[in-house]
Amino acid sequence: MQLIDGKATAAAIKAEIAEQVNQIVAKGGKRPHLAAILVGHDGGSETYVANKVKACEVCGFKSSLIRFESDVTEAELLAKVDELNHDADVDGFIVQLPLPPHIDEQTVIEAIDYHKDVDGFHPINVGRMAIGLPCFVSATPKGILELLRRYHIETSGKHCVILGRSNIVGKPMAQLMMQKAYGDSTVTVCHSHTPDIKAECQRADILIAAIGQPAFVTGDMVKEGAVVIDVGTTRVPDASRKRGYRLQGDVDFDGVAPKCSYITPVPGGVGPMTVCMLMANTLLAGQHAVYA
Repeated sequence: MQLIDGKATAAAIKAEIAEQVNQIVAKGGKRPHLAAILVGHDGGSETYVANKVKACEVCGFKSSLIRFESDVTEAELLAKVDELNHDADVDGFIVQLPLPPHIDEQTVIEAIDYHKDVDGFHPINVGRMAIGLPCFVSATPKGILELLRRYHIETSGKHCVILGRSNIVGKPMAQLMMQKAYGDSTVTVCHSHTPDIKAECQRADILIAAIGQPAFVTGDMVKEGAVVIDVGTTRVPDASRKRGYRLQGDVDFDGVAPKCSYITPVPGGVGPMTVCMLMANTLLAGQHAVYA
């Protein structure tokens, strides 16, 4: 069993990005600028955005953080999105999800200029990804693909089972893994209404767990030699930890790891790659490498 170290891989990629930024600036080019909108004070969102700001510093990007209280109106938020759409200095920006219930997330996502949609959530980017056209690929699926590539894990012709059908991970991951240019795999997508989900998982050469249920995948669900990618990050109570909780993936690591050829840990696996791929998308936006 080999551990897939997302933290080390992300650090290496950020160093590569920083070197590219240094070269761009040295030649008189513009430093990439990422902006982030944060609404309210959700603990998880605060952490994610803080990590993104730190990553911008490491990569040599300019970053801006725009904060709103949770009672901000949808109209006020959309006005800020429109402002960023027209700000020539901002290459890409994100609106951190989730948003308060009185704001329609899809309305906000669709208001973002897809040329600056470095999260890859806009329907135009999603649609272009689905048919294999150049686009901003959402960060978590992109990060998983990069881990598979950098660890030289063969995907072509393999059977990939994806647990979860979310718009952020499950659906785009399935689209990418079946495309010839990316995974070139045979793909099965499982979800809460899939009959005999255990049997489906046992057939997987590559199992990607993004179902949001802590320790859902157990050792008897995984065949010998499988590659297991754990996307889940749920806070579970743990009195032995200083914060009173620990992060638990969708995979029962201790039970599953001995059967795997490769496996990602939680934390330290897919998570760092998600932030890192947002940086990669921002660099592309700054270079106008996706949309001229």
